[in-house]
Amino acid sequence: MLWLILSLVTAFFESLRDVANKTSSTLHNDYVITWSLNAFTALLLLPLALFLGTPTINPPFWNALLAGSFLNAIAYLYFIKAIRLSDLSKVAPLTTFTPLFLLLTSPILVGEFPNTTGLVGIFLIVSGAYLLNFAQRKSGYLQPLRALINERGARFMLLVAFLWSLTSNFDKIGVQNSSPLFWVTTVYAANALWLFPLMLLKCQGWRQQIQAKPLPLLAIGGFNAIAVACQMTALSLTLVAYVIAIKRTSALFNVLWGRFIFQETGLKQRLLGTTIMVLGVTVIAVS
Repeated sequence: MLWLILSLVTAFFESLRDVANKTSSTLHNDYVITWSLNAFTALLLLPLALFLGTPTINPPFWNALLAGSFLNAIAYLYFIKAIRLSDLSKVAPLTTFTPLFLLLTSPILVGEFPNTTGLVGIFLIVSGAYLLNFAQRKSGYLQPLRALINERGARFMLLVAFLWSLTSNFDKIGVQNSSPLFWVTTVYAANALWLFPLMLLKCQGWRQQIQAKPLPLLAIGGFNAIAVACQMTALSLTLVAYVIAIKRTSALFNVLWGRFIFQETGLKQRLLGTTIMVLGVTVIAVS
């Protein structure tokens, strides 16, 4: 069950990264945060990657790197924008829709499909996300879903969830054709390369922003480096959908951080939704 432990560690450190992202949104431009997240993650992972050495790289690696890094760059940018626009405890859990999208993308890209018990677990996780807006059911039982569409931050996060359902499969291909640590280091470096011209274009004072407040940006990179290193190792041990589903339990931590750090409201209904997500994780873990 090493993959389960690694996936849970990924979830915890992802939630800490999200807290650091939310905090940095009051100090830095979105493009500075997004570039720093990717660049500092790659830099912090590089020494370990060099120590372990370059693995054998098979041809599918390069296509996965090109496609995965491009989509990841877009996803991270909209992820940061979503966190800035909306409550952390409301939008961060929406990444739990990734497992649902994976039901469509994984069979096509890597030929994986969860068993029946795994499907039940994924369904529970997605149902929990529905309950995040359950109080709005008084306007109709579809209103919790309409609320996701009507709120700009929520729309951005649903786009992120879909993009990550694609990149998770490219992660699997990249890991299979190199090694977990080498893949994650190179893909984040490539993400940063895609994002650098955007940062130059959209933020003229980017250098001053980084130099003035570097510690929050380094924290983002540090937390993310730990999370993605654990995630890539877990992907080499089990199905993509299972790792990503458990990774999304970072939603539970995010609801608590949102209430106690950022004083966000709606703890009861959001905690109920995330509890159902945890139930889905339990179902997946015993399948």
